[in-house]
Amino acid sequence: MANKRSLKRSITLISEELFAECVAASLYGHNPESAEALIFSIIKMQDHFIRRISHPEPGIPAGVYYKDLREKFAAQVGEIIDQINTL
Repeated sequence: MANKRSLKRSITLISEELFAECVAASLYGHNPESAEALIFSIIKMQDHFIRRISHPEPGIPAGVYYKDLREKFAAQVGEIIDQINTL
């Protein structure tokens, strides 16, 4: 398991890349309202997962908790990438 600092850094970097791709897609896309909503969802996603790293749920072993967190983050990133591709 990676330490919390590197996990937070990875989430931040991935979120920044998604944000930049969404802004670029919105400049060339035909639907700026959906791009704006997607930008807000990226920001909310980043905030949600950073908070989950800082405050893990009690009663769950750390390795299991962080593995689940990484899997859910990867799934949500995949959904956002699909939405960016449809802009």
